Amino acid sequence: MAYRSFDHIALDRRALLRSGALFGGGALLAGLPIGAAWAATAKSNPMWPAVSAMVADYAGNRKVANMVATLGWGQKAPDFIAQGPLAIGQSDMAGPDSLYRIYSMTKPITGMAAMILIDEGKLGLDQPVAEILPAYAKMMVQKTYDGSLTDLVPAERPITIRNLLTHTAGLGYGIIQKGPIVKYYADNGISPGVVSRLPIPGLGRADPVIGLDVFADRLAKAPLVYQPGTHWSYSMGLDLMGRVIEVAAKQPFDRFLKERIFDPTGMTSTFFRVPESEVGRFTTNYGIVNGNPVPIDPARASIYLDEPAFPFGGAGLVSSPRDYDRFLQMLLGFGRIDGKRVMSELAVRVGTSNLLPAGVTTKGTFAEGSGFGAGGRVATGLRANLMTQFMPSDAWPVHAAFPAAVLKDLGTMAEMKKKAA
Repeated sequence: MAYRSFDHIALDRRALLRSGALFGGGALLAGLPIGAAWAATAKSNPMWPAVSAMVADYAGNRKVANMVATLGWGQKAPDFIAQGPLAIGQSDMAGPDSLYRIYSMTKPITGMAAMILIDEGKLGLDQPVAEILPAYAKMMVQKTYDGSLTDLVPAERPITIRNLLTHTAGLGYGIIQKGPIVKYYADNGISPGVVSRLPIPGLGRADPVIGLDVFADRLAKAPLVYQPGTHWSYSMGLDLMGRVIEVAAKQPFDRFLKERIFDPTGMTSTFFRVPESEVGRFTTNYGIVNGNPVPIDPARASIYLDEPAFPFGGAGLVSSPRDYDRFLQMLLGFGRIDGKRVMSELAVRVGTSNLLPAGVTTKGTFAEGSGFGAGGRVATGLRANLMTQFMPSDAWPVHAAFPAAVLKDLGTMAEMKKKAA
């Protein structure tokens, strides 16, 4: 069945995001330097003094091993502000082409892949997921959020593609839930991501099942934590979307991303698995333990050098600051970059609009204050992303500090323009 769901969309384009990339929620993971002394001079930018100062503070004061901020307007070339080595004790410095685990910044890419298929009529924004994956036809829901796994009620409405894109499907997440469902996910391999070869408590990551199809089938047997379409709750929706995409596109999810987004956008440094030839520009990930950094995924022994259990559409990609900026540049070009059409303008406009179901808001969540588009919060003409590596993500207030610095610099620019007028 062909779908065309764009005709009735009202666009609601909101202002600046509050996260690592200005179109991706909750993806910024970073780390604090340890051991050997080192020195590096931040490549500050007079157009972005507050952002430059933030990078210098975090990297220069050894709060993180490295930090790269990327900022650009519309289709103009980006500014890069970088400081710090790829790993503590190394001489190679981080920069625009260094490789970072982008975790949840994967989600907007998956979301835009879905928008391509919606534009082509192969999916519908409000199409029930069960039409693509029949295992989702009769879902059960926990009567009490994060409560019993047996005290369940039937879902009152079907999960839709819109629900998967906007974290409103009622699906849970091992890194969010606190109840017995967390153990259920772990016991059944319902784990949409990896962090390290080390068994690290508290990261909500168990060994995943092999195969995106198996993951989707296992997830369908787990109860939902909310009724579909009633709450915004960070979830495995974009991981499940990977399976929906490959069924609708009739090709593997990772190949679809490469052929339809990465290659035409010129994203030559974005992978689910880091090639051996590229390890020399891969960063190390650090965990913060009692205020001290401990390497939890060294670049040259990283779990990202292995073939993943399946392509994790919610948190599985490795990318570079330059590559991710090209993705944002393509979006701000309404689907075009370097004169090449990657997506239709309508697909981008709808995908970056507020797609939340009627009556659902992000109030009380980390996404509060914005709408929610296809896998991320929506933005306007500024491209901005920040890459660094540490865990847990709240060990340093980077999520709030980066957008605050960007907004401060934007305010300064506005004042300067006003005085010059």
